Amino acid sequence: MKIAPSMLSCDFSKMGEEIIRMDRAGADYMHLDVMDGAFVPNITFGAPVIKAVRGLTDVPFDVHLMIDNPLKYIDDFVNAGADIITFHVEAKSDIRATIEKIKSCGVKAGLVIKPNTPAEAVYPYLKDIYMVLIMTVEPGFGGQSFMEDMLPKVSEIREEAERQGVSIVIEADGGINEKTIGKCSEAGIDICVSGTGVFKAENAKEAIERLRAF
Repeated sequence: MKIAPSMLSCDFSKMGEEIIRMDRAGADYMHLDVMDGAFVPNITFGAPVIKAVRGLTDVPFDVHLMIDNPLKYIDDFVNAGADIITFHVEAKSDIRATIEKIKSCGVKAGLVIKPNTPAEAVYPYLKDIYMVLIMTVEPGFGGQSFMEDMLPKVSEIREEAERQGVSIVIEADGGINEKTIGKCSEAGIDICVSGTGVFKAENAKEAIERLRAF
């Protein structure tokens, strides 16, 4: 199990320090949620902020675009230092064109599905992407309760990927902490995004180690 602290839960007034803190705590990825106030009812930060903190760590940046038109902004996030860019199948941009744009820039591409979106939505693209991110809360805000009924999507996607003869990384995001990560591990998730479970812990390093041990 790999752990990606969600910067959505960090102290935005000290974001650079928080990146360094998570690096020292042993984060496998930095999960950066980009929200535009249109696709989801919240606004976070964009490419300039990501670029500003990119030089503070070598840990891969896992950039999750919760925006209406991801295709329009791929160059910005690539230039900001994204290593993985995931975007929603529910967004307005052409899915295949967006995947190809990301890959043409030398960055790993992934698709995200909201709780109400079935696993089948990503099946046509499994051969072209690196990752599927399954939302285990409604995207937009941190601190929500984990939706365990999303976990069957993991085996559904794995089975379809196997049928197509491809390997896929599966990530889960939303409400993941020490009480819920065991279910994620049992379901076969590769990367768990954790926000408050890491940032609000007394010792972030110990929290990441405990989560990773599942």
